[in-house]
Amino acid sequence: MDNQSTSEKFQSFEEFWPYYLGEHKLIVCRALHYIGTVASSVLLVFLIIAQKWSWLPLVLVVGYGPAWIGHFFVEKNKPATFTYPWWSLLGDYKMFYLALKGELRGELSRLFGKASKN
Repeated sequence: MDNQSTSEKFQSFEEFWPYYLGEHKLIVCRALHYIGTVASSVLLVFLIIAQKWSWLPLVLVVGYGPAWIGHFFVEKNKPATFTYPWWSLLGDYKMFYLALKGELRGELSRLFGKASKN
């Protein structure tokens, strides 16, 4: 299922997760996602506290900008956000959480047979 195309519809996040992680095998792409995830989360909290509602679209730019650079120039694939925006967002946070816990390498190994060294 790790090579499933985005033209096939996933019925659950559990089905989507291996596809999502397969699109993020290179560590540079994942690092760019982590930068975007942290920066956009911090910015979102700041804008809510400051009540700067008109600036909220900037959260998308800050979050997706680095991630899309990772896809277009590092992984050379299409971001899952285009087809699965909510599951992709959930995948970003799950991937980041597993990385923080030191469990992402094991998850990559479980899904793809060996840990990514890139």
